[in-house]
Amino acid sequence: MGTEPLWTGYRFREVDADGWTTFWRLDPREQPFELTDWTGNAERPGHRLWARAATPAGVRARWQTSATSVTLEIRGAGGLDAIVAPVDFLIGGVLHQRCEVQAGEQRIRVELPPGPVELEIWLPQAGAVAVREVAFDGDAVPQPPAGPRWITYGSSISQCTGAYGPSETWPALVARQHQWDLVMLGFAGECHLDPIAARTIRDTPARLISLCLGINIYGGETYSGRTLPGQVEAFLSTVREGHPHTPIVVITPLPAPNLEGKPNGLGLTLDDIRACVELGARTRQDPDLQLIDGRTVLSTEEAQALYADDVHPGPEGYRLIAERLAPLLTLPL
Repeated sequence: MGTEPLWTGYRFREVDADGWTTFWRLDPREQPFELTDWTGNAERPGHRLWARAATPAGVRARWQTSATSVTLEIRGAGGLDAIVAPVDFLIGGVLHQRCEVQAGEQRIRVELPPGPVELEIWLPQAGAVAVREVAFDGDAVPQPPAGPRWITYGSSISQCTGAYGPSETWPALVARQHQWDLVMLGFAGECHLDPIAARTIRDTPARLISLCLGINIYGGETYSGRTLPGQVEAFLSTVREGHPHTPIVVITPLPAPNLEGKPNGLGLTLDDIRACVELGARTRQDPDLQLIDGRTVLSTEEAQALYADDVHPGPEGYRLIAERLAPLLTLPL
């Protein structure tokens, strides 16, 4: 068996003429407009969903190996997503080395401890990257994804661009604790109940689905109080077409102490958004759907201490979110 990686956590794999692979978390063949280049920069001004979809957040591969070193060939982009998160190399589920990714083509070489060992490579959760080769100086056998699949959808708070590294986003920490096969559909600034996101979840087999809804809708003024409950209901209805009885967890916005009580341009406060999301979710009267109030995940005091800005937790905040959500996100017996 060769050492070709069995990457997991993506929707579509695109390989260019030079052998560079971009892992798309949404299928670019379904996009309604042309992309200008591999970074996801689109002709439609200000539309960032496809740039986010080209970021390999949650994409990873695993090997059993007796090699003494591994080399990853990776390319970091400039442009919209010029800041690229690091690559994490894990041995036996524990962080072994975290390597920065620069703009342009590079080879990252990591020394491995005496084997055999289980090696995981987690690709960056922020920025546009492509990969070409993973090379070992000894035997390495790719391992298929392990555990039941969990899909989580959300905003930058799910993509976790500010986490220490890709294996320490809150979804990665929860998935690693439970030994789940993670599909992370966190799109920074772009969690607006897009139909393609609902279809992607619908068409991807999973044992558990979680949806963190509302913060981008508040900030982007996407829906009014009249339209938001119906959009949530419609999104869930599409997901249910492919997952009739799969548990779904809907999480409303976490506390944002400096924004609470402030109406957006459509007159909605964060509490209004929470109420609309809850109404849309409860309208279905779905026995396999659970609601979590985001204000119970972190307290206002914790948010004030752990946020990097008005909305985003810092690295320790993401760790605490994982600690709080891990026991709440469970599979049925």
